[in-house]
Amino acid sequence: MFEQFFQVKAFFQVRKQYGVKPGLERIYKLLDLLDNPERKMNAVHVAGTNGKGSTVHFLNQALIANGYTVGVFNSPSLKGLTGHILCNDNSITENTFMYYFNKVYPFIRQLDEQQRHPTEFEILTVIAFLYFADHTDIALVEAGMGGREDTTNCFDPILSIITNISWDHTEFLGKNIESIAYHKAGIIKKNRPIIVGEMSDNATSVIYAEAQKKNAPLYRMGDAFQYKITNVKGNHQTFQWGTISGINMEIRLQAAGGHQVQNASLAIMALVLFEKKGFRLNRYDYLKGLITAQLPGRFEQIHSRPAIILDGAHNPAGAQAFKETLEANFKNTENHLIFAVFKDKDLKRMLEILEPHFSTITLTTFDHPRAAEVEQLGEIGIHAELRNDWRHAIRQISFEQKDEDVCYFITGSLHFIAMVRKYAEDMTEWL
Repeated sequence: MFEQFFQVKAFFQVRKQYGVKPGLERIYKLLDLLDNPERKMNAVHVAGTNGKGSTVHFLNQALIANGYTVGVFNSPSLKGLTGHILCNDNSITENTFMYYFNKVYPFIRQLDEQQRHPTEFEILTVIAFLYFADHTDIALVEAGMGGREDTTNCFDPILSIITNISWDHTEFLGKNIESIAYHKAGIIKKNRPIIVGEMSDNATSVIYAEAQKKNAPLYRMGDAFQYKITNVKGNHQTFQWGTISGINMEIRLQAAGGHQVQNASLAIMALVLFEKKGFRLNRYDYLKGLITAQLPGRFEQIHSRPAIILDGAHNPAGAQAFKETLEANFKNTENHLIFAVFKDKDLKRMLEILEPHFSTITLTTFDHPRAAEVEQLGEIGIHAELRNDWRHAIRQISFEQKDEDVCYFITGSLHFIAMVRKYAEDMTEWL
């Protein structure tokens, strides 16, 4: 058993050696050995190429505003190991994490001895489910990758949400949109509602087929519910939201970008379905929760004069959404970019999307086995400065420069953004 949290962190660091192993056999075995905590929690399952974290955050804030104790399981974490598991917006404590880890550890050893090594993410998932079963009214579970064979796809949800489908993780999910959609559609469960965001016709047909096969009521954005943006002012947006059944609301957000309106719309549809299922919800309260929702790592401003903005645009679709938000809000400013991302992404396409919008671009890397090295980024051929040390790239920002027309954007992998956020918290100049 583990008595100090540094021992737990060391264990998880070593556990990374088992990498990503799609399939559910190991997670089901662990859950069975622990008396199936996944059957003792009320939970929502959220998958999609982009927008999972934001949709979960909007839903989380709305439910908390209605007095529910809400758990969130997310990956990657912006706050270290304990940040994967949240309760009412707070990471669980190190002691709590260690308590549940010690419950799981004997069974990890048992599977290790059988050469069925559970991965880091599988262990985190089981710890989360044990905690949620004991402490939460509702849990919001974000899929790690794909859906059908993702570790989190091991429980029967209240409802499921697929935010969108575009190119990502093609080495695991397939080389075409239909294959990727097939994996995402795997979170659809028998007789459970599925909410679907905007996506191509090819992806939609795959989702529809799976929903029909599972007799799952399907609520598609643009059909069952719609939105219309009515006002945008900086990071504040107002939009009208309505259903074909006649429910209408006006919603305000503190989040930049039309894609965040889409994510919030998915969360609102989930809230409406919660009401139909008998959950006690006050619309005034959950609309108030949506207004106050601020999204960490999603077009998040962490400094003013000069403006420094973080965004986890970790694939081409994310880069496109980032670019559109940039054009809408920062077209008259001098913009500078610091960029680092995983090597298995479409690096060339991402940088082609971003390059025209920045006066300078710095390409860098970070400590992760999947991180693209600066040499790989440099081979793409755009005009950019290469920096092996991302901290040095950030220290090059001129904090004496108080011009409101100069902005620095730091984007790429959410793992990278998490490191930058932690670094920013420790830099007194940024406070």
